[in-house]
Amino acid sequence: MKLKTIMYGSLAASLLSTAAVGAEDLKIWTINYTSDKQVSALTAAEAEFEKRNPDVDVQIVMRGTDEHKTALRVASGSDTGPDIYAYWAGLGLGGEYVQAGMSADLSKYYESYGWDDRLTVPSLAFSESFAEGKHGIPFRFSGEVVYYNKGLFEKAGIEGEPANYAELKEAAGKLKEAGIPAFTFGGTVNWHVMRLMDVILETTCGAEKHDALMAMESDWASEPCALEAFTEMKWWTDDHFLKPFMGIDNRQSTTLWFADRAAMMLEGDWHVPTIDENSEMSKYGMFPFPTGTGRLYGFAEYMYISTKSDHADLAAQFLDMFTSDEFQAEHIGAFGALSVNRNVKQGDDALELHKEWLDVFANAKGTFVNGDQAFPLDVTTEYFRIINELASGNLEPQAAADAMAQFIANR
Repeated sequence: MKLKTIMYGSLAASLLSTAAVGAEDLKIWTINYTSDKQVSALTAAEAEFEKRNPDVDVQIVMRGTDEHKTALRVASGSDTGPDIYAYWAGLGLGGEYVQAGMSADLSKYYESYGWDDRLTVPSLAFSESFAEGKHGIPFRFSGEVVYYNKGLFEKAGIEGEPANYAELKEAAGKLKEAGIPAFTFGGTVNWHVMRLMDVILETTCGAEKHDALMAMESDWASEPCALEAFTEMKWWTDDHFLKPFMGIDNRQSTTLWFADRAAMMLEGDWHVPTIDENSEMSKYGMFPFPTGTGRLYGFAEYMYISTKSDHADLAAQFLDMFTSDEFQAEHIGAFGALSVNRNVKQGDDALELHKEWLDVFANAKGTFVNGDQAFPLDVTTEYFRIINELASGNLEPQAAADAMAQFIANR
């Protein structure tokens, strides 16, 4: 059976469609994935669950990232929507819906299925963060690093991977001299350019101050490292981005990277299957962004059962199958280098960059999450706006720091 990737002309049509399905339909909303392996894993999950439950019709609806966010916002204010929705687990994304009452408490399923014993400790970190009980189940725990084109590094005379931030800036300078943009980003999706700002904040502020800024416990206007971060961000966006970037999205940015138009991308371990499917793995290397703290930049993605669902038990059965030893082993590597199932490990046949990822995870000294997961949604929206204005040359670093401080103070 083919994956039911349903594309709707409007959100209203989407919601009407979900309202019309039969009593034993299981509706799952998620994002479009760039890798065939990721789509294949969802296809297999759909087919396997329908095989185990012949009277159930699984409908997996995939949308672009921003369309998925919009669809859930509309669903949260209506009486219809999915039985299961996939979402990022931080405060500003999944946590918003947990606090809004859209996510069902899964405590009884954690207990009956033994999910606490099955799933890795880091991936479970968000399950009890934002409300009483347990909300959502992790299906992915991802890290983000810098991927680079070895040939373009060699052309620019860069020997070895940058070991610290100064060496990374030196490499960017050499790339510019060789006529090669250092990074490519897609500016039409706010979160893509945000990634660079996040890791620069970790670099200029260190772990403790960075966490305090993201927790809104420190003043963005008076904290020197925040101004330094915006200043560094401007340095990168002014002279070391593939331009124009504000008119393209993350997928187009990736296409340009594969076409050797820029040397580096800031992407996650999910990017490895995409490389494997679009190019030669040997062309590329990777290294953690050299923040100096040793913490890994990354996040978890969860599947949540909606409080609007009439099929919570059936939805829990699907989640149990999806995170099971058998299913995770069969699709190891599809959603990242590490499985959320602690019993499932990649073997000797793992993709080469996935093997490097295993070392990155093993050597990480803690983690820090993406800004749009650290902040509440309203602050995330302002964070996006300020970064975009800075990157477009419409806002100077001090004005950016002041704007963040003022918005937080007035919310």
